Amino acid sequence: MSTKHEQILRYIESLAVGEKISVRQVAKALEVSDGTAYRAIKEAENQKLVNTIERVGTIRIEKKKKENIERLTFAEVINIVDGVVLGGRDGLHKTLTKFVIGAMQLDDMIRYIDAGSLLIVGNRLKAHEIAIKAGAAVLVTGGFDATDEVKQLADEMNLPVISTSYDTFTVATMLNRAIYDQLIEKEILLVEDILTPIAQTVTLSPEDSVDQFFEVNHQTSHSAYPVVESNGKLVGILTSRDVVSKPNVDIIRKVMTPNPITVSGKVSVASAGHSMIWEGIDLMPVVSDAGILEGIISRQDVLKALQMTQRQPQQGETIDDIIKNQMKAIPNEPENIEFSVVPQMTNQFGSLSYGAMLTILNEAGSRAIRIQKKGESVPENITIYFIKQVQLGATVKVEPKLLHLSRRFIKLEIELFSNGSIVAKAMGMFQLFDK
Repeated sequence: MSTKHEQILRYIESLAVGEKISVRQVAKALEVSDGTAYRAIKEAENQKLVNTIERVGTIRIEKKKKENIERLTFAEVINIVDGVVLGGRDGLHKTLTKFVIGAMQLDDMIRYIDAGSLLIVGNRLKAHEIAIKAGAAVLVTGGFDATDEVKQLADEMNLPVISTSYDTFTVATMLNRAIYDQLIEKEILLVEDILTPIAQTVTLSPEDSVDQFFEVNHQTSHSAYPVVESNGKLVGILTSRDVVSKPNVDIIRKVMTPNPITVSGKVSVASAGHSMIWEGIDLMPVVSDAGILEGIISRQDVLKALQMTQRQPQQGETIDDIIKNQMKAIPNEPENIEFSVVPQMTNQFGSLSYGAMLTILNEAGSRAIRIQKKGESVPENITIYFIKQVQLGATVKVEPKLLHLSRRFIKLEIELFSNGSIVAKAMGMFQLFDK
């Protein structure tokens, strides 16, 4: 049986796009407390099902698909620019296709305004009217107002007219940044993007016998199956190791592994893969917050997904990307690298930041292990026990040295040099894993 929280989320998802909702309305409709309704609405906001706007309220918005994530809704624009809705409130759920800066003659401006676009302009009243009639929303900068005629027209056409106190250049920069952030988010592959859904997942009941495991194993050749109760809740996992030497008549509940390691669909594939490697498991159930099985992922799914993302063109650089792009191999010293300290790698004092240093140590250690052992690794811990200030523009050489090697772990000492002097020393423990 689903929880009240899940029932509220399904209720919100069933609402028409653009419909306003409130805590009191949800509490009354589903006969729950205001606190339960409030928590569910906040979760719906995290899932991008609704958007809350100051002085407007909470409205149901269209959940964006991955391929369309670089587009913003007008409701999101309001939050980004601290805007106020002047008209067209019922169109806030709509998605803008592009934004146009109205810094040109009116006749020239018309050529760039399309339906679904957003015109960013100051107190040019005629431009406001032309944009609305062309099917575009309007963002009025400088804190200016719009005419009553434009507001009425915006209400009739469900096209928002928004006012913000920021200037045009600042607004354009803020929107560009928001789209850029979403491009980076687009590249982060989540477990929900690659999972095998519950409808296609072979599961077992805790009341089944071991003989049932061998039947489905013969049909599918899989080596592990989630064990779920009749209400869909995951209670365990049964692997080929669990049934070795067990009588076929034994009940699965007695031989399964209870409380298995699970993952949420909102976790990144990279993080899930790290857990699977760390725990030495080949299959991981994907569950909801209430413990309901939503599907499974296998180690092969993770590896294929990561290989696919490596072949995709980069659309937005993270800080880690910027740092890694600075690293260059040193000729005749294949295990060593060097880099220059750029502004993105510095702290408030203009020197190499601690976070950038950790990224460099992680990458340098993993690279050295790949060269020496031709294998992949993940850092278990990295300890910096000596560090000096490294200023902006400095060139730094990184020298990893292997100290100890075991079947699953490698211990490295990593030293950083600038102008011939040592500027940092660290010790790192990396775990090896097979591809």
